[in-house]
Amino acid sequence: MTTPPRVRRNSSNPGPVVLDDLSKQIIEQLQADGRMPYASIGKAVGLSEAAVRQRVQRLQEAGVMQIVAVTDPLTLGFPRQAMIGINCEGDLEAVADELAAIEEIDYVVLTAGSFDVIVEVVCEGDGHLLEILSKIRAIPSVRATESFVYLKLRKQTYSWGTR
Repeated sequence: MTTPPRVRRNSSNPGPVVLDDLSKQIIEQLQADGRMPYASIGKAVGLSEAAVRQRVQRLQEAGVMQIVAVTDPLTLGFPRQAMIGINCEGDLEAVADELAAIEEIDYVVLTAGSFDVIVEVVCEGDGHLLEILSKIRAIPSVRATESFVYLKLRKQTYSWGTR
């Protein structure tokens, strides 16, 4: 019988998920190569292929991770990327929900500092960016925006590990 994955909620703090070392190692293997076969992961971490498959399934079900394809926007005809800082008034959660509903916005975060919300967009060009800005500015609680247009991407990684 294989060891069940150690994916459990911390009882003193219901937010974070507590992972055992094997689950952390599996996540790190998948962060290095999301297509790595379970058998190869098993060899690397000392588990059977079936045990790795079970752990990955439980990690996904617990919302700890997802396995996705990350594309390069430039090669797909999206040459304009930007981060947009937004100042709002009223219910920030409601504004964030409205922003998240805009298809071209792929990242929404509530922040502390100069902006209330920051979003990231991937666009077909400057005209498309202008259309998205118009959609954002049409939200009644939005008071101001500031765009940070990406000129060149130097690093993009999703391998911060499990600490």
